[in-house]
Amino acid sequence: MDFDLSKPQKLLKDSARQFLARECRPDRVRQLMATETAHDPALWEAMADQGWMGLIVPEAHGGLELGVVELAVVAEEMGRACLPGPFLSNLLATALVLKSADKRYLWRLAAGDMKATVAILDESANWNLQARRGRDRRLFVGDAAVADVIFWVVDEKTIVPIERADAAIRPMSSMDETRKVYEVAIGKAPVPLSAPVQSAIDIATVALCAEMVGGMQWILETTVNFAKTRQQFGRPIGSFQAVQHQCADMVLMTESARSAAYYAAWALTTNDPGARLAVSVAKAYCSDAYREVGNRGVQIHGGIGFTWEHDLQLYYKRAKSSETLFGDASFHRERIATFIVDELPRTAGLSKGERTAVAAG
Repeated sequence: MDFDLSKPQKLLKDSARQFLARECRPDRVRQLMATETAHDPALWEAMADQGWMGLIVPEAHGGLELGVVELAVVAEEMGRACLPGPFLSNLLATALVLKSADKRYLWRLAAGDMKATVAILDESANWNLQARRGRDRRLFVGDAAVADVIFWVVDEKTIVPIERADAAIRPMSSMDETRKVYEVAIGKAPVPLSAPVQSAIDIATVALCAEMVGGMQWILETTVNFAKTRQQFGRPIGSFQAVQHQCADMVLMTESARSAAYYAAWALTTNDPGARLAVSVAKAYCSDAYREVGNRGVQIHGGIGFTWEHDLQLYYKRAKSSETLFGDASFHRERIATFIVDELPRTAGLSKGERTAVAAG
C-alpha cells in the first residue's frame, strides 16, 4: 500500500475542504442544530452535485465508482467541518443497497434524489448503537424524519425497506444535536431483501473513523493556536511544558487514528483478508482517541472550552456520540479478540486468495 494519498486523492481532499469551508461554516452548523432535522436541502443538493452521495457507487448506477479511501478522504473533511445532517445514515443505507441483489434504489441514492436511513433490530450483534429496539417494533433511528426510505435490518443477511409513510416518527433528544434521533414505530413490512449487512456496516464504520480523525484535527489545530495566543503570567500558555505535553499527546493520537482509519479504508478497497480486523482496530482506537483529544482540548482552553459560545463543545459532543456509534472500543476489542482466536488459526499457511475465500465464508 502507499503511505500517502495519491495526487487525485489530494485534489479531492482540497476540493472537499474548500467546499465545506464555504458551505458549512460554524454559524451554519449552529443554525441547522436548532432545526428539527439538522438537514439543509440546499446543502444536500450542493453535496450531491459534488458527487459525494455516489462516491462508492458504480458508474452504471450513477456513481463515481471510487474506493473507500476516497470516501474516507471526503469524510475526514466532513468531520473537520462538523457536518450536520443525514450523510452518514444515508451512506450506510447506500452501502446496504450496493451489497444487495436488488439495486432499484441505488441510482436515486447516488444522485441525492432519495435519502435513506437504517434501523438495526438485532441487539445480539451489538448494533443497537445505530438503532435501539423499543417495544412493539419501535426503534430509535438516526435521521428518520428526512429519510424517504428506512431500511430495517432484521438480521445479518436480511433488510426490509420501509417507506416513511408506513412508519410513525417521533423526535427524541440526543447529545449531538447535529445528528437527530427519532423513535420509529414500524407499520406494515413489505418483502425483505437479501444483503450482507456486516460488509455495509464496515464501510460506514470506516467513514465514521475518518470523520472522527477530521474532528480531532480541528480540535488539535484550534487548541494549538489558542495555546500560542492565550497569555498567562505574561507568557503564552504554549510555552509551559505541561501544555506542550498535552498538545504532543493530541498530535500522537490524531496521527495514529489517521493511520488506522486509512489502513482500514485501504483494506476494504483491496478486499484484504484482514479488512474486518482492520476496521475494528480503527474503530477501537478512534473511539478512545477522539474522546481523549477532546478532553485535552477542553483542558487547555480552560473555562471557555466547554461553554456554548465556543465551537469546541460541538466537536466534544460529536466525539461522545461517535464513540459508541457502530460499537464502542470495548465492543471492537472483543471483536478483535474473537477474530484472532477463531479466524486466524483457520487461515494460517493459506495464500492471500485462499484467505480471502475463507473470510468471505
